[in-house]
Amino acid sequence: MAKWLVAFASMTGNTEEIAELIAEGITQSGHEVDLKSVTDCNAADVLDYDGFMIGVYTWGDGELPDEFLDFYEELDELDLSGRRAAVFGSGDTSYEQFCKAVDLTAEKLQERGAEVSPETLKIEYSPLEQEKETCRDFGIRFVAAGEKVS
Repeated sequence: MAKWLVAFASMTGNTEEIAELIAEGITQSGHEVDLKSVTDCNAADVLDYDGFMIGVYTWGDGELPDEFLDFYEELDELDLSGRRAAVFGSGDTSYEQFCKAVDLTAEKLQERGAEVSPETLKIEYSPLEQEKETCRDFGIRFVAAGEKVS
């Protein structure tokens, strides 16, 4: 059975809630998932999993959050060739760079060789009721795509 990691950075709890819903979807698919804050793990931990998803909120007008920077910079030390990954996050559409941290993280993972899902999940603030199922489905589709590859 494949084992998945969902790692996230969250200040207000919005991205954490998205991460929890994604993890629920993975669990509903019958897979194991570890849910970790990036402050409780390091980037090298992703190597211990069949695939991983990273959640990050966007700070200000398109910046990475401070508590995510160490994890982000540690990615530079990893060879992620052949590793499956996806990125999700929360943001505020009043800023020109809505969820830019999601895009920056996806680009970094691709630079390091990861097979990054072309689909990202971007939610404004906290997921609304109808978006909660979208979050669960994001996790379900990610692991299902991995099963087809295996």
